[in-house]
Order: sequence, then structure tokens, then C-alpha cells
Amino acid sequence: SGPGGYTAAFRAADLGMDVILVERYEQLGGVCLNVGCIPSKALLHAANVIEEVKHVADIGLDFGAAKIDLDKLRAHKEKTVGTLSKGIAGMAKQRKVRTVTGVAEFASVNRLSVQTVSGVQTIDFAQCIIAAGSQPVKLPAFPWDDARVMDSTDALMLHDIPKKLLVVGGGIIGLEMACVYSALGSAVTVVEFMEQLMPGADPDLVKPLQMLLKKRGVAIHTSCKVLKVSAGKKALTAEFEGASTPEGKDFDRVLVSVGRTPNGGKLKAENAGVAVSDRGFISVDKQMRTNMPHIFAIGDLVGQPMLAHKATHEAKVAAEVAAGHKKEWVARVIPSVAYTDPEIAWVGLTETEAKAKGIAYEVGKFPWAASGRAIGIGRTEGFTKLLFDPGTQRIMGAGIVGSHAGDLIAELGLAIEMGCEAADIGHTIHPHPTLSETVAMAAEVFDG
Repeated sequence: SGPGGYTAAFRAADLGMDVILVERYEQLGGVCLNVGCIPSKALLHAANVIEEVKHVADIGLDFGAAKIDLDKLRAHKEKTVGTLSKGIAGMAKQRKVRTVTGVAEFASVNRLSVQTVSGVQTIDFAQCIIAAGSQPVKLPAFPWDDARVMDSTDALMLHDIPKKLLVVGGGIIGLEMACVYSALGSAVTVVEFMEQLMPGADPDLVKPLQMLLKKRGVAIHTSCKVLKVSAGKKALTAEFEGASTPEGKDFDRVLVSVGRTPNGGKLKAENAGVAVSDRGFISVDKQMRTNMPHIFAIGDLVGQPMLAHKATHEAKVAAEVAAGHKKEWVARVIPSVAYTDPEIAWVGLTETEAKAKGIAYEVGKFPWAASGRAIGIGRTEGFTKLLFDPGTQRIMGAGIVGSHAGDLIAELGLAIEMGCEAADIGHTIHPHPTLSETVAMAAEVFDG
């Protein structure tokens, strides 16, 4: 019942189908709503306010040091999650979608066996959509029986504010949690195995974030591997190797954030004849069908990127095809967003990808140091970058780093879908003074 599952259930119900939604937890919403996107954004908002308050002291508004009530902050996060979860339950009831709480496995090509609190329940189906998601990767070099070793779910519980926190993995989730705990007062150390933070994003997009994190006291070590973590009474002791390693070895908590693994292998899908890879992925066609035509799969377990907004669109395709509609997956681009401070967002072709594949491109780049709005709010570290096809002048990709980058990137996703040229973007009148006009100005820079 994550964003993929509940969207599929609701769309199928809207199209007149009889729908049962199976969810292993009592609350609907899956990882994203309960222990992922939503609670992390609630905590990131609090972290951003703390950092903003520090900044406004420079312009004559001194509110003093933040006094953190951890119980209230935790309650705010849980209230946010609860509001949305109740909303989803209400929408399910409104659409007459029946929900079954339990862990499902395939018994045969048209039957599920669901382990519920009251025993095993059997569900027969004509068609099925698998939306079982993924879970955090748990590396063997860590003492997982010690509560001080956390995955992303544990980190969002906000049990305490550790004095020293080690974040293993400098991807989006690791850096978001680094921003949260650093703002709350932890001394945060981030180690990343690859040469740069947030692998997959262009290095120039990541640089302003890395500089700001260092300025705020976050220690960052790339090309660094954690060999082992040992649990002592007073601390967790880490062993490192690499080009750059932390000075301190002892930490109060360790967050392991090195990616997610799909749950495809946990469903006994072979009983239904569904092919699952060794890694737990399920292959699908453009209609989201598995190798069994009446069984569909969507979301994290059909492949990268593992993003909620990808799952919801796949869900609609699967539900509509199941209802007899002639639809297929035709999304040209899928945006990615890191809700760090500053935010980083990109969509379509990246410069890194273009160089690797030998794709010709030209860049229009506008620095936020020249944006009236960015200057006014004291956030000039960002920029807006657009990639164009030199021959057709059509936009192929975009990257933004700065406040609200995640909100701004949507316009550029639409521009790529619509085949916009630089002049189309530059000649669209954007309101002034806003951060959004940096998109038009970047197009104008490309246009000369």
C-alpha cells in the first residue's frame, strides 16, 4: 500500500474493478509515507528552520539558540504521517477497496496466501499487481543487533540526538539525514565509497551542498570505505580505509545508508510462475506486465530509479491495462530530488551521462548570485543549468541546486516532455522577482 500500491488500487477501483489491497502493516502508505519521504521531509523542515534562524541573525533578527523539544518534534512528524495515512484509508473506504492486513505469498497462479493475526487467509484473483517495494541494504560488517546501528527507518524514529553520528553512504538519504542531525546538534561525519557525494548527480550540482555542509561542521570523506564497526559499551568503533579517512573512530550512533534492495524474492512468486532475478527484481514490459500476462509489477522492485513518483505513474498504467485500456509506460524523463539544504534536483540528460555516451550538448547556466530573489533571501550559492541539443536547440536535461530546487525542476520535466526549445523557455514570461525566473534566464544565456 505504498504510493504505487494504493494508487494502483484506487485507479483500478475508479475503473470499476473489484479490488483487494494487501498490506503487512496496520497503517497504509508503505515506506514512503510511514518511514521514508514524508517523515524525513517533516524533520528536514525543522532542520531548515534552525539553519534559517542562524542566518537571519546576520541581518538583524536574532532569535537566540534553538531549544529542541524532541518529544514535540517527534509528535509533529507522527502527526504529519498520521494525517496522510488516515486520508489514504478514507479514500480506500470511499472507493470500496477492501484492505487485508497481513503478509502475502503466492500460492498459485491465481491465489494468494496471506498470514494475518487471525490465521492464514486465502485470496483468489483474476489479476494481480505486485507493489511490494524495497528495504534498506544491511551490510554484514555492522553489528545489527545493537540498537545504536541504524538504517533509515531507525534514524527517522529520532530516539535521541547523538553527540557523534557516523553516516555511511553519501547518497540522497544519507545526506538528508546528515542535514537533520547536524541541525539538531550532532557532530556528523559522512563517509562515501565513491569519489563524490550523491553519485549520479553532476559534480557541479553537489559542490555547493558539500561546501555548505562543511561550513556547518559536517565532516565529509569520499573514496572512503568502512571495513568494520565494533560495538563497545561506551561507543561504536569504526575502522576505515581510503584516500580520506576520519580522525575519530568512536561514534554514539551509526547510520547505514548504502541503498535499498527489492522485495521481489520474498513473495514466493515462483508459485505463480513469475520470474524474479537473483537480486529480487521483477522484469516487466511497457504495460507493466510480468512474464505472466495477468500479473503486473510496479515500483521499486521493477528497477531503478526507486522513487515514489515513478511508482505512482507505473501504478496507473498497470491498473488501466488491467481494466482493458490500451496504455503503456511512455515517460521520457523522471526527476530526482535531494531535499538537503540546499536542495539538488535534476531531470533528463546529465552532463556526466552526456560525456560518457558522447552525446553533443551545450549548456545555459545562470548563477543565483545574480538573482534578485536569491540575494534577498541570502541563498546565492545555487544555480540553474539547462542542457540543450546544439542542432535543434531542444532542451535535453536540467539541474538545479538551491532553495526549492525540487519545486522548480517540474517545469523543466514538462519542457522536455513537450520538446521545448530554448526560445520557448526564455520567451515564457516568468514572474519577477522569483527563483523560477532563473530557468528562463538560463535559457537566455544559452541563446546568447
